[in-house]
Amino acid sequence: MSDWFSVRDRSILVTGGGGGLGRMISAAFLGAGARVTITGRKAAALDSAAEALAPLGPIETLCGDLREPVAAAELARAYRATGRPLDVLINNAGRTWGEPLATFPHSAWTDVMGVNVTAPFVLVQELLPLLTAGASASRPACVINIGSVYAHLTDVMHSYSYAASKAAIHQLTRVLARELAPRHVLVNAIAPGLFHTRMTDFVFSNEAPRARALAGIPLGRAGAAEDIGGLTVFLASRAGAYLTGTVLTLDGGMSLSQ
Repeated sequence: MSDWFSVRDRSILVTGGGGGLGRMISAAFLGAGARVTITGRKAAALDSAAEALAPLGPIETLCGDLREPVAAAELARAYRATGRPLDVLINNAGRTWGEPLATFPHSAWTDVMGVNVTAPFVLVQELLPLLTAGASASRPACVINIGSVYAHLTDVMHSYSYAASKAAIHQLTRVLARELAPRHVLVNAIAPGLFHTRMTDFVFSNEAPRARALAGIPLGRAGAAEDIGGLTVFLASRAGAYLTGTVLTLDGGMSLSQ
């Protein structure tokens, strides 16, 4: 039965893997015996994350800014140039913007949609030959998109383009899952709720907003590294091989109270 959940020796690419959810996911795969490549915008931060994660297993880095489609294509070419296989692509890199409706800038749509929607599509498009090369019915390749509960909740704290982008990546997940199933590529999404990352630090840095946020979660706590790491490893393992086109909500019950 342990083989059902094994990802040993699988090759994983995690965008935005140097911090936040991406780092949690990368640590989980490394701890489970996979080979991981992480990407990020800042080389120094990426190298620091890789150094910290290296004791867990074999890790490599690729630097790239995913705000422009051409940059996503360049990142894919850089990965192909390494000669590594690819079994699992995790589209985790994300961008957000919060500002009142009256002053919300047009640029916030371009940047946020570029990183959160366009880049995942381009990476799938460019890396599909690698994903399909070793895929089979008994050992499918995987694309895991990191969405958000704010794709279906309405209290989005003025993050209009972020919420729209996450709804878009959920739907793109379903569309790609249908198209790629015959090629033995599973496509699923995870919709996390509240986790402590740089993006949500404003919630955790003060007692009042933290208490309000936790009060809206039936399980009474924020998500932990084991929660997001365990679910991604499951989706990439044999145990998750009959799941495709799903959006798995990982929010401690937060959505139940909305």
